Amino acid sequence: MTDRALAVVRAGALTTVQDRGRPGHAHLGVPRAGALDGPAAALVNRLVGNPPEAAVLETTLNGCSLRPRSAVTVAVGGAPCPVRVDGRPVAWGAPVRVPAGALLDVGTALRGLRSYVGVSGGITVEPVLGSRSTDLLSGLGPAPLTDGAVLPLGSPTHLPARVDVAPQPAPPTELVLRVTLGPRDDWFTPEAVRAFTSRTYRVSPAGNRIGLRTEGPALDRARPGELPSEGMVLGAVQVPPDGRPVVFLADHPTTGGYPVIAVVRTEDLSAAAQAVPGTPVRFLRVRRR
Repeated sequence: MTDRALAVVRAGALTTVQDRGRPGHAHLGVPRAGALDGPAAALVNRLVGNPPEAAVLETTLNGCSLRPRSAVTVAVGGAPCPVRVDGRPVAWGAPVRVPAGALLDVGTALRGLRSYVGVSGGITVEPVLGSRSTDLLSGLGPAPLTDGAVLPLGSPTHLPARVDVAPQPAPPTELVLRVTLGPRDDWFTPEAVRAFTSRTYRVSPAGNRIGLRTEGPALDRARPGELPSEGMVLGAVQVPPDGRPVVFLADHPTTGGYPVIAVVRTEDLSAAAQAVPGTPVRFLRVRRR
């Protein structure tokens, strides 16, 4: 029987298994998790002939190296990066055949932060609560990749896409996040609310899969004290005591006590996943839909 598995030769700075996540469990204290750049993950799945819910690998900054035990088709998308098979350059953003035993090297991101590796058949680690995603906050799902780990693969169900290169959006040079104010914007002074929606922030290097942290003008409170812990949603912009907004991403906590000044449109969060430290950030106020 064909051994459908990937051996991890170089795990990289942070490589995790991700799919669409596990929504619907917030009442149990379980975050959604899932690929931070959902469109990029869906595209690499489509390129290799997988359904959109198949699990892929999400790399951070410096990629990873993998050795399939049987021939597979792979596609790398998200943050542009060099891709090599046994040292030979191959296409990024397109399906590539990798022979059994060959070394697939996904290199350092040239722009952006996170690259996605789709493999024909998908990564078939054991699902937890209906998802194979790694959740860094709760610890659910498979652990981040380590050198020497072996990942099982499913059987391909469809042929790879017949394209040379699939167009993908470039990582942002300026991150514009559309926000709806509330529910706790009244906890901030009018001047702070104006600063939040008119001043420019920058992406902090302290961010992670839980939240995108910002550097910039501190937002002054209109009232003292803290809120009782309340539910948090994907895209919530929470303001901790230092006054700098934090945008909650896929691994965010399901409750929190710091006030949420606004919520980011979900469709803008994939760009946030690719914004490197120092990228300018603007919060653009929009009306509720």
